[in-house]
Amino acid sequence: MNDAYESDEALIERFQRAAFDYFLQEYNPASGLVADTSRAGAPASIAVVGFALASYPVAVERAWLTRADAAARTLVTLRFFWNSPQGEEPNATGFKGFYYHFLDMQSGTRAWQCELSLIDSSLLLAGVLTAGAYFGQHTAVENEIRKLAQALYERVDWQWARGDSMTVRQGWEPDGGFFHYGWEGYSEASILYVLGLASPAHPLAPQSYGAWTATYQWENIYDCELLYAGPLFIHQFSHIWIDFRGLQDDFMREKGSDYFENSRRAIEVQREFARRNPHDFKGYNERCWGLSANDGPGISTRNIDGIERHFFGYAARGVPFGPDDGTIAPAATLASLPFAPEQALEALREFCDRYPRMTRASRLPSGFNPTLPGTGAEGWVSEGYFGLDQGVIVLMLENHRSGLIWKLMRDCPPIGAGLRKAGFTGGWL
Repeated sequence: MNDAYESDEALIERFQRAAFDYFLQEYNPASGLVADTSRAGAPASIAVVGFALASYPVAVERAWLTRADAAARTLVTLRFFWNSPQGEEPNATGFKGFYYHFLDMQSGTRAWQCELSLIDSSLLLAGVLTAGAYFGQHTAVENEIRKLAQALYERVDWQWARGDSMTVRQGWEPDGGFFHYGWEGYSEASILYVLGLASPAHPLAPQSYGAWTATYQWENIYDCELLYAGPLFIHQFSHIWIDFRGLQDDFMREKGSDYFENSRRAIEVQREFARRNPHDFKGYNERCWGLSANDGPGISTRNIDGIERHFFGYAARGVPFGPDDGTIAPAATLASLPFAPEQALEALREFCDRYPRMTRASRLPSGFNPTLPGTGAEGWVSEGYFGLDQGVIVLMLENHRSGLIWKLMRDCPPIGAGLRKAGFTGGWL
């Protein structure tokens, strides 16, 4: 399809629908688990499951799924997480209400000897709470969805997740205990703290949020003042569920800004970095931008046109301090639509015009690198698709189109309560 003659709304619908189809194709109907990637043998990612749960209401509203089908998928998923084994055993599914980052797609137990992930559990729980907020009809299925959503949230022991620190640890392993580092610097953990502070059973201490924001790094980059985080996904993930427009905590009140405006400024910095292109990578310009956490060509060093280039695998690429190997994350670019609609759509049309083979299926890969020679202008392209990329597209595009997830979560008690305990005022609060 020639997108030059396609309306903005039709273009958005096409890519959003294709992204949602990932959750239909990479889904285990027995447990509701969704694969981390479409590559053969990939385990489930609990964060991707959270994105799927939040996407089912979008599919109902867009008539991609019936309400009964979406509710059935949701209930299977919530039952699995409620009934799956919780304990200190290394082959459990979770512990203290949290879950392992990756789970075997068939057995549902811990995969790859991964960590109990506090942030990925939070993204899962955000999806669980979205389901509880959306499925409000008084039927047996939807009543059970709401009951399980609340039970799963209340089971989480956020106090335990601090270890012996004021801030939440980044992970825990059954054979090694808590990681020695927590959340320092601005990150996607806003949703973690909001949910943790609002817990009716095992809440975080209010001081824990201030201890985290005390590690923030305010920068002036390209004459733009902003709260710094290099990868673009950091400026997006919590915004899936929280409408930060006009909301300010103590940190943002002092700066005269808010987190939504901060994401908009981060996009300006991303575009200016791509325009300046300090490392002279192919493809970068103000219409082709977006560095984030995404798949890469793999660790290698190659001489290309007389320049020694260092490439990475999956990495959190960032602007302007790196790392940067010429790999663009197009899903993160498109998911910027609520913050910078004109610029994100301009970039999507650029991807379609310059790299038609990459966009032919109306689904964006995790990464592509025009600097690394390949079979077309797009150079190297990530194999298959990643669930986080497809989920952030579905949900952020819906927030741009209708505000559905934001509206649902404004009426979700843990979101409002957590924001207030963190000191937020203004906006819809």
